[in-house]
Amino acid sequence: MADEKTENTSEPGLGQALAAAPKSPREAIIDALMELASERSWEDITISDIADRAGLSLATFRDHYPSKGAVLAGFSRRIDCTVLEAVGREDLSGEPQKERLFDVLMRRLDALTPYKLAIEAISDGARRDPLGASALNRVVVNSMRFMLEAAGIESEGAVGALKLQGLTLAWGRILRVWLQDDDPGLASTMAALDRELTRGGQFIARAEDVSRLVSPLFMVARSLFEGRPTRRDHASPLRKDKSHNDRMG
Repeated sequence: MADEKTENTSEPGLGQALAAAPKSPREAIIDALMELASERSWEDITISDIADRAGLSLATFRDHYPSKGAVLAGFSRRIDCTVLEAVGREDLSGEPQKERLFDVLMRRLDALTPYKLAIEAISDGARRDPLGASALNRVVVNSMRFMLEAAGIESEGAVGALKLQGLTLAWGRILRVWLQDDDPGLASTMAALDRELTRGGQFIARAEDVSRLVSPLFMVARSLFEGRPTRRDHASPLRKDKSHNDRMG
């Protein structure tokens, strides 16, 4: 697999994307990581490799990022901003929630397309590294929070947490289809995305129904708990008098 990636390092999309990116040290480090990920397996990339490819010292690297994972989070933020800026130029308010989210996530795939080989290597590495997969999950959850917000879908509270983690898991399945989809029209990817959003929408609808049903019970329980007297309130008159005398003394 590493050999295949080495042969494809001249992929036009990736080169064009990196050439167009601003070359501040932070951006140069991100570009270097994604270039290296398109050439070799994730485990074979060291921090020194990234710094060398970016033309920076290790001290400069450390000044901007503490790890490879942090650089990957920086790349994810870059993609987030690309999608959010594109969505911000259009009015999606008249579309149903599912269609809005479908549009947002397709834009995300468009933004990721120049980095497809790198994404494949990173995904393969995460499957072999449980700790890395957990860290990557947190990165994707943060990105999905903004994707939901861009689609006008609430992501706060208990149900919001379900939406975020559910969408994160669905996104992983969608990416696996996308990585194998060579059709320029991305028919298989769009079908998978539609299927995942339909399934997720049905699950969230049930979760929201349950939340509406139990919410009054939680409110009653909280009011009872907050209304219970504390141990201090139950202090004996003798203790209260002693406390008062101590303060007076």
